[in-house]
Amino acid sequence: MLVTNITAMGRWERTHDMLTRAALELFAEQGYDATATAQIAERAGVSEMTLFRHFPTKEALLLADPYDPLIADAVRSRPTAEPAMRALVEGIRQTWSGVDAQGTAALRTRLRIVAEAATLRGAAERSSGATITALTDALADRGVAVEEARVAATAVIAGLSVALLEWARSDRTALEDALNRALSVLGGA
Repeated sequence: MLVTNITAMGRWERTHDMLTRAALELFAEQGYDATATAQIAERAGVSEMTLFRHFPTKEALLLADPYDPLIADAVRSRPTAEPAMRALVEGIRQTWSGVDAQGTAALRTRLRIVAEAATLRGAAERSSGATITALTDALADRGVAVEEARVAATAVIAGLSVALLEWARSDRTALEDALNRALSVLGGA
């Protein structure tokens, strides 16, 4: 679903993609804390200034979440009579069912890096705030009261974060299995 086709991208997108790839490679090789932004820029073949035009911080190279808008759209499209938690769970399940093997591998790599870098804990929580806001807005667009929407979105993202970090630390479980178990618990099954 989110497979990157470099030849079909414009210059901005190609540079953005090269920076993301370079960062993930270096973070996986050296660790997040041991990798400097200058190294990332050099590997991507751009200046450090260019890196910061694309990503405001080093952590943004790792924590930018391309799935938030897709999940929010899936939640908005759920039946309006569906309870908030069910709409969130099924919207997330629907979105993740379209993620291919390449996207799954990239997610595992990103989450492993996050799990291993203690310095990213606060950043990961702040990044979750953007996801919670996107999902709260999606539920509110469906007519759910904002307070109820925020509680539901926060609960789902907190539970999903735990499940995804556990999945990333292990090679034993498939993403689909880990997500389905977590989403079933969150959905009240």
